[in-house]
Amino acid sequence: MTGSTHTRRIFVTGATGYLGIRLIPLLIERGHQVTALTRQESIRKVPPGCQMVVGNPFDADSFFLSLRGNDTLVQLVGAPKPSPWKGVQFRAVDGPSALAAVRAAKVTGVQHFVYVSVAHPAPIMRDYIAVRTDCEAAIAEAGLIATILRPWYILGPGHWWPLALQPIYFLLERIPGKREAAMRLGLVTISEMLTAMVWSIEHPPVATRVVEVPEIRRLGLGDR
Repeated sequence: MTGSTHTRRIFVTGATGYLGIRLIPLLIERGHQVTALTRQESIRKVPPGCQMVVGNPFDADSFFLSLRGNDTLVQLVGAPKPSPWKGVQFRAVDGPSALAAVRAAKVTGVQHFVYVSVAHPAPIMRDYIAVRTDCEAAIAEAGLIATILRPWYILGPGHWWPLALQPIYFLLERIPGKREAAMRLGLVTISEMLTAMVWSIEHPPVATRVVEVPEIRRLGLGDR
């Protein structure tokens, strides 16, 4: 990717998570001003080159003043390595943090809310999907203009095991009755995901848009 011609002021929650620590350096490299929300104990994990705000991602009052002046909020807080048995964590972490971010964005008038949701419907991960779809509904109810990205599984360091499923995906994508679901619930690489996120941030929509797996892959290949 070449550098952006329009500098954006971007507030990132979940800055020290799997996506956050990889996204922030890309944004800084492209000339954007990034502010990372972090807890006191995680300050050392925040990527260099960005401003830091110490706050509680579950309490909008702890960071909404620092959010003022930013045009984009990227909400990345969530339970690490989502799996079907983490329903309690999804309801305790993913949901409340997203709702706090939505509230802060509404109060401060953020122009663009970027949210990483999950592909759905799907036969598994029902608790995860339920929490994320509730958060999508909260974004809409708040009247925010948002980009909602819906990956299913992001391949990357420490997350390679689904590669073994690629032959199955290959077959399902060629069966007419299974193709749509196989594409929607397909795998994306960390590189594709990050490229799609950067593009989404640099090209804010005029109305809320949803970016599904096929488009994440397309954006990841630089096909825009």
